Amino acid sequence: MFCIINMLNYVDRGTIASNGVNGSRKTCSGGTCTSGSGIQGDFNLNNFEDGVLSSAFMVGLLVASPIFASLAKIHNPFRLIGVGLLVWTIATAGCGCSFDFWSITICRMLVGVGEASFISLAAPFIDDNAPAAQKTAWLAMFYMCIPTGIALGYVYGGLVGNNLHWRAAFWGESILMVPFVILGFVIKPLELKGFAQTTRKEYGPMLNLEVQDETNNNGIKHVMPGGTEDLAKKLPQKFSFSSFGKRVMTEIGHFGKDMKELLQEKVYVINVLGYISYNFVIGAYSYWGPKAGQDIYNMASADLMFGGITIVCGIFGTLAGGFILDKIDSTISNAFKLLSGATFLGAIFCFGAFCFKSLYGFIPFFSVGELLVFATQAPVNFVCLHCVKPSLRPLSMAMSTVSIHIFGDVPSSPLVGLLQDKINNWRVTALTLTSILFIAAVFWFVGIFVHSVDRFNEQSEHGLPDADRSNLRPLLDENDETRASE
Repeated sequence: MFCIINMLNYVDRGTIASNGVNGSRKTCSGGTCTSGSGIQGDFNLNNFEDGVLSSAFMVGLLVASPIFASLAKIHNPFRLIGVGLLVWTIATAGCGCSFDFWSITICRMLVGVGEASFISLAAPFIDDNAPAAQKTAWLAMFYMCIPTGIALGYVYGGLVGNNLHWRAAFWGESILMVPFVILGFVIKPLELKGFAQTTRKEYGPMLNLEVQDETNNNGIKHVMPGGTEDLAKKLPQKFSFSSFGKRVMTEIGHFGKDMKELLQEKVYVINVLGYISYNFVIGAYSYWGPKAGQDIYNMASADLMFGGITIVCGIFGTLAGGFILDKIDSTISNAFKLLSGATFLGAIFCFGAFCFKSLYGFIPFFSVGELLVFATQAPVNFVCLHCVKPSLRPLSMAMSTVSIHIFGDVPSSPLVGLLQDKINNWRVTALTLTSILFIAAVFWFVGIFVHSVDRFNEQSEHGLPDADRSNLRPLLDENDETRASE
């Protein structure tokens, strides 16, 4: 379920970047004008405005990610995912109905809410339930859906956009997500290591302002023992905005403490800095790749070409990174060695690819470069999950994703568009962008020498041994009695 949702999110990214949907502006030369196509042609967008569309989702992601990560403590996370995906479904349908630059930009902002609803919850859930010797491989399978989704989006957007209309591509995405919205509202509760057992209902204590809580040192709230009747008596008869405001301020205070603790983890900060640099390049590749390839090498079907390369390299590269780290012993130090080495070699091959004048030189070099670069997906998220204590893992994943977007692919797409507008040379633009991969390799190389502790084995708050938790069967096919007996 998480893999398909993740893939659909990134299919949307590939779709809006594809030439069939993104299109091109109308041009006039020598008194002769050619009509534009796709979003750029219909709304007459320059490259900077076009780049803004690829980054607009970040607004929804930035606002919603910390909120979903915090609400997971007191609400059923699957219900939160359902809410987020419902917004995503409506927003993608709205993209197909947009009538100008600002209307589609607002819809793209709301699309970010859908991703925010599960990015902080999916990886910890997978890490909890994966066999101890295969944790990174399981994460690799999940993150493999990112390049695969983008690549499928190129192909899907190219086919639908060219044969039907670019608006139909967004409507198709919206329809495909509907079953997962329904699943989010009806599936059994998700439980995460490091949190109290999910015994509260969705309408639980969020508005229950008069129930006395016990708060442990980590800010996790446990409703005091008592019968259902006693609890019902304590429920407020009238909603109090002042009390609700106090509760909101309390939650903000807890969030601030968690953020301070997260930022004090040097390993986490170095890992995310490398991830930001990496995503700056990958984000711009994914958006501008088809257009740059079409201009530099006169690719007849740039969407299909880049889509095919990314699908193959994304699948094999991401899975290889996960399996290799498991084989060499999945430690934080080994993860940094794999991250720095793969990124450095990948940067060399990608940089060399854009130096070729021939398409036949570009394809093999760029393919090897992407294969190496995508090997980082599982290790980098393994570090994010294992360098913090269990109760901080959802926030760790949320803030990692927010950071790589707000400082990485969000500014990179419009900045690359702006650079191209200035120099009008896609080869120089691509080489300049690729060189930033070397910065990512340097950050991750530094991480090898920073003292690190794998904190996954720390005792969880409710005392369930970690060895037992990591080998539990997935919760989706167990009833409450079975979980209770375990």
